[in-house]
Amino acid sequence: MTQIEQNSLKRRNVGLTGVDHEKVQPGYTLFAPLSSAGRVYLINNNGETVREWHLPYRPGRHARILSNGNLAINGALPAEPHLFLMWEKYRGGAMLQIDHQGKIVRSHFDQFAHHDAHHLDDGSILYTTLEALNQEQAKQIQGGVIGSEAPAVDDTGLGEGIVYSDVIKQVDADNNVIWTWRAFDHLDKSDFPLQPHYPREHWPLINTVYPLKDGNILASLRSVSAVIIIERATGKIIWHLDHNTVAQQHNPTELDNGNILIFDNGAFRTNESVNFSRVIEVDRTSKKVVWQYKDRQPEFFFTPFMGSAQKLPNGNVLVNEAAFGRIFEVTVDGTLVFEYINPYFSKYSVSELLPAFPNESNALFRAYKYTKEQLPWLNEEEGKVIIHVAPIV
Repeated sequence: MTQIEQNSLKRRNVGLTGVDHEKVQPGYTLFAPLSSAGRVYLINNNGETVREWHLPYRPGRHARILSNGNLAINGALPAEPHLFLMWEKYRGGAMLQIDHQGKIVRSHFDQFAHHDAHHLDDGSILYTTLEALNQEQAKQIQGGVIGSEAPAVDDTGLGEGIVYSDVIKQVDADNNVIWTWRAFDHLDKSDFPLQPHYPREHWPLINTVYPLKDGNILASLRSVSAVIIIERATGKIIWHLDHNTVAQQHNPTELDNGNILIFDNGAFRTNESVNFSRVIEVDRTSKKVVWQYKDRQPEFFFTPFMGSAQKLPNGNVLVNEAAFGRIFEVTVDGTLVFEYINPYFSKYSVSELLPAFPNESNALFRAYKYTKEQLPWLNEEEGKVIIHVAPIV
């Protein structure tokens, strides 16, 4: 008697499910399975792996290729403080830049770093980290599930019920801190309350920090359903998109026309009774949605957390339906032209996570696509190349 595969995702198709070579953007897609031991894959439009990196840390979220051709990754340090359950899933700490031969050529470490990190052309790194609020500060944070603060950490002197708050930092090429922005200092607590379904352990949970062309900072605040622009010179919030437009969103980026592209998750969407995800383009001046992609049957495209969207040179958009490892590409009119399901399943190796996430996962935080010109080291005639990256000792 043949047993039925009990992992629902594995029962479905994995790998390349379809491609329209006439309409797809030529190029190569990069992704890092979150539960892997430290693997990053680069595939072509036929779903074939052309490069594979074996890293010393599991992904602390995602990998990207920099303008110099190097690989940047925010790896999860193996033995840092356990702050709360979900911290183990999205923490990072090891911000590495790796050349095409597998040598680590740039590194920065911060045990409280999480989610996003940008390696800039001047050698600096812009990234998200956090700090613990004291009890009086924690009481000012509004909303969330009552009594759901993080447990006290030994010898912190902070007492029971800790609320961690986000900080954005930038370090120069020598890892000196050259800019700092603290959410607690600059966000109005009444304008940015935690939504009712979210724990009070982490506020406002910044999952994206993105440098704009004008020097200001674009950020996504998941647990308060907000996208903001921070004026770098003053720290003031000069643009705010709230829960009436976005819902637990991720990965806002600036388009060439100045508009903002956002992956809008939609777990608790305002005025909607059905959960669905979408990708939206928002006019920065009017704050109106000027383009969106939803599945033709909206509930068929939904990831309650994580996700990414990337505008491609030919006008298509690459989308990552993160919780289910689904990467797909659509045209401006919503036509599907590429779909690939991450075939690499594994369990999280972190003991604290196993009770909550006992099954194998193929989840991805983000996916990025690159043209051949952005990958000067790539030679497909070599076939699949595996790069082993040694840890810094």
